[in-house]
Amino acid sequence: MRSARVVVWADKKLRRVFGGRVSLVALAGLPSLCLTATGRKSGLSRSTNLLYYPYGDGFVLTASNWGKPHDPAWALNLRANPKCQVELAGHPVDVVARELHGEEYDRMWRELLAFWPGYAMEQKEAVRPLPVFLLTRVDG
Repeated sequence: MRSARVVVWADKKLRRVFGGRVSLVALAGLPSLCLTATGRKSGLSRSTNLLYYPYGDGFVLTASNWGKPHDPAWALNLRANPKCQVELAGHPVDVVARELHGEEYDRMWRELLAFWPGYAMEQKEAVRPLPVFLLTRVDG
């Protein structure tokens, strides 16, 4: 968790240099995307590189915030405006986000832990439930 700043910085640089086709997470063999959401206060586009869990034709994001005790800004932004865009290997995809709750959350949480066991450590560090969002493609 302490290396988070360095990882985020390096990931941004790689994505910028390679036009979104390369990320630190992807180099580690994990799926990554760049989420662009509308800032809930500013109304401006805000982009964040994130690990995602492929789920059917959609994407699952976990708002772990590197184990910090508060939700990341992108999660707050998605709650305020779920219409957003993801970029995969430099290709933009329009999506809409929906936060999971109840049994649906519990099922997905089990899948997420099987996919990336590190979420359990981040949840323990954060001392909060980690929000989970399902992003589905917008037709058209």
